[in-house]
Amino acid sequence: MSETPFRRDEPGNPRYLPIAEHGLIGDLQTVALVGSNGTIDWYCCPSFDAPSVFAAILDAERGGAFELAAAVPARTKQFYFPDTNVLITRFFTEDGVGEVQDFMPVTGEPAGSAEGDRHRLIRRVVCVRGAVPFRVRVAPRFNYGADPHTVTMRNGRALFESPELSLCLTSTVALESDGVDTRADFKLAEGESAVFALDRVGDAVAPRGCAHTEAEHQFAATVAYWRRWLHQSRYRGRWREMVHRSALTLKLLTYAPTGAIVAAPTTSLPEQIGGERNWDYRYVWVRDAAFCVYALLRLGFSGEAEAFMQFLTTHISVGDGGASGPLQIMYGIDGRTDLPERELPQLEGHQGSAPVRVGNAAADQLQLDIYGALIDSIYLYDKWAQPIPSDQWDDVCHLVDWVCDNWDQPDEGVWETRGGRKNFLYSRLMCWVAIERAIRLANRRGLPADLPRWRQSRDTIYRRIMDRGFSSARRAFVQYEDGDVLDASLLMMPLAKFIAPTDPKWLSTLDALTEDLVSDSLVYRYDPQASPDGVRGDEGTFSICSFWYVEAMVRAGRLEEARLAFEKMLTYANHLGLYAEEIGRTGEQQGNFPQAFTHFSLISAAFNLDRALG
Repeated sequence: MSETPFRRDEPGNPRYLPIAEHGLIGDLQTVALVGSNGTIDWYCCPSFDAPSVFAAILDAERGGAFELAAAVPARTKQFYFPDTNVLITRFFTEDGVGEVQDFMPVTGEPAGSAEGDRHRLIRRVVCVRGAVPFRVRVAPRFNYGADPHTVTMRNGRALFESPELSLCLTSTVALESDGVDTRADFKLAEGESAVFALDRVGDAVAPRGCAHTEAEHQFAATVAYWRRWLHQSRYRGRWREMVHRSALTLKLLTYAPTGAIVAAPTTSLPEQIGGERNWDYRYVWVRDAAFCVYALLRLGFSGEAEAFMQFLTTHISVGDGGASGPLQIMYGIDGRTDLPERELPQLEGHQGSAPVRVGNAAADQLQLDIYGALIDSIYLYDKWAQPIPSDQWDDVCHLVDWVCDNWDQPDEGVWETRGGRKNFLYSRLMCWVAIERAIRLANRRGLPADLPRWRQSRDTIYRRIMDRGFSSARRAFVQYEDGDVLDASLLMMPLAKFIAPTDPKWLSTLDALTEDLVSDSLVYRYDPQASPDGVRGDEGTFSICSFWYVEAMVRAGRLEEARLAFEKMLTYANHLGLYAEEIGRTGEQQGNFPQAFTHFSLISAAFNLDRALG
């Protein structure tokens, strides 16, 4: 059957919600974005990187959505059920108040089992005051809107079937179908409820109803799961609510079957509306490793840190060194290395921001900083969690030897530029970190290593950075050797313990970064006009860099400035405490959402600022 557009441009219903107007639910294998209007406009099944079922956030007409809202004019508010990832969207109408409770049960069943593969998405509607009419419309568009599907109504259920995926919608209210979408109109009085459950079905997963009692049971079980998990946190500082929301968000971005953590659960949300800086972030970046392990262990989530380290050691094999070295910069959630990038012309992009991309060609880039990030994470895990095994130490030695031979190559750098390779300072810095942390680990554990060679390479990198990375004219460390462009990635210099946080060269660098790249606590990565990166258009400030800035000021002893900048950064979160990758000129969220790296850096900044304030 041919597909028909899913239109969302009726009067009073804007075609696109802003990126920030969303919350996140998930089952540790995939997630759904729920808009503040009650619409699920992003959902991939059965995993983060699977083709989308609902993608109206990328194309209001052809993407598909699960719309559930009051059928009359209403004000809406969203919040998370306390200490959980259960999302509540409330509708305030003239005659009553209703709410939609959205969640995905975390079964604990392994992938490959019937319940582990069901990926149930439950939407429970409750009228809490007066009476409220509701309207529901379920309009899936399989495979990013490219695959046709049929709808079969059977025993009060709607079965959506496409060539590669089948979903079953069960409901406690009567459904109608036009052969492509399903709809229902219903009215609830105070105390009444309705339940909608969308399951992946097929193979060993049979359709199953979701009565009121089962929905209540699964709601309670899901709440209990998230509260048990969060109870492990050791953080008792000033910003507990924001830190815990970041931790809960990071847990949602975890792919439980392998322990992988995706950079973000979305693709192609634009860094600039109408621009082409639209990338697929549904993969695992090696760069995130040290920040992930640091943040999780600091909060007390050793199980998650262990699972991520297990992913690194089990699913990432250390090669002999191809064009991009013995490691790729990113991997699939199952450890796969082939992530071909392609464009989807059938989708117009968020607010017309084309192209929509899946896959990521940056996987083949040379980015030397990843070796420092990975080895730093191994060092931290060995120090704070448990000693690494001998096989992993052999891999570390192989990587360090490769870094000693290759650290002085030009590369694409931490920002994955597409404007040609340069001798980026951040890459040099993290090569120094790779060797320095390995030396520390070898000394502490008495492990075998070629320490004379490692020390010589470490010291050579240090001298190179000091000789060619500091601009006397700018009185600052700069983006690449012998240049004069500033770069916010260098905020990591004191955080990585390369330079003392009160060293005069560093303090003058911090002042220069503040003058050139900071706007009301928000930090730009660099000036793309001064340092072209091969991609057209502008971008917003990078929230990772903004939290690095806070931490750099903490370590420099500028606590009042750091605290004010941190508090300002918290005001740029969305209504649920979530952050996209970037923040635009007027405070809007830009880029993929929510971004793991931003939440890792928030946790680190909060932890260190809180400790410094005493």
